[in-house]
Amino acid sequence: MMLLSRLDYSIYKSPRFIFPAITVTTILLALVFHYSKANNAQRWIRLGGFSLQPSEIAKLVLVLFLAWILSTRLDKINQWSTLWRALLVPLLLIGLIVFQPDLGTALVLAGVTVSMLFLAGIDWRFLAGGACLSLPFLYMELFGVSWRHQRIRVFERFILNPTCDLKELKEVGAAGYHTCQSLIAVGSGGVTGLGYMDGQQKLFFLPEPYSDFIFANIAEEMGFIGAIFLLILFAYFGYRGLRTAFRSQDPFARLAAFGITMTILLQAFFNISVVIALLPTKGLPLPLISSGGTSLFFTLASIGILLNISRKAD
Repeated sequence: MMLLSRLDYSIYKSPRFIFPAITVTTILLALVFHYSKANNAQRWIRLGGFSLQPSEIAKLVLVLFLAWILSTRLDKINQWSTLWRALLVPLLLIGLIVFQPDLGTALVLAGVTVSMLFLAGIDWRFLAGGACLSLPFLYMELFGVSWRHQRIRVFERFILNPTCDLKELKEVGAAGYHTCQSLIAVGSGGVTGLGYMDGQQKLFFLPEPYSDFIFANIAEEMGFIGAIFLLILFAYFGYRGLRTAFRSQDPFARLAAFGITMTILLQAFFNISVVIALLPTKGLPLPLISSGGTSLFFTLASIGILLNISRKAD
């Protein structure tokens, strides 16, 4: 982050950077399929004690690619020649990530793509048409995959009947258990929390308390006040990031700053929504908070680029 905050962002808006970055990212995303599955997914490249999650790289590369290609064609944004060039790389990256399978990250990338196209001035009819075309695919991914369908059924049951009955948990399976234990952790914290390191759910019950469900652990130990404080920090980051984007005169800088900010905010939204049962269970890290080397490294790298853009904008 410190290094990239000092490095002029203009080096990224060049085909000499963009195309090698896309090529390396695509190769890494394809390479994960040569490694054994972990938790029924192939998302990591492992060499000895080192592991790398290429989908985290794809988030930053996607933003820089879209910022570059859209900034060079703003006057032709509603032409088919621009759209297919702009969408080819996102569809490739999203497709490879879906096959891992990692639908959550794919949806984050899709959301960032749509938001950047919207900022670039695309006609809403193109977005509506794209949404209609993607609905059958999304339906198949959600309801055609048994374990995802089960998670949606669990989500519906908790929304209609928010209870943590042990008998019901046995009926709905592991996804129900995860959601229930997460809600217990959040509720146990009360207003002020149980105290730092004094949370109980993380010891025996709460799954992935250091990554996917870390917000539940924070709410249990720091309470409502701590949870709201964390939300305020994300909101302030969003304000600063969007302020940087809209103050930038350079179209590439504006789009890149907007894309980086939206990527982090969307991830945070998905993660926290899953923890408090506003969305079906999905494994996504909470940016800057969850354990995970690749996620933290490339999130900080993204913020470094954002800081450099901010310096130029100010």
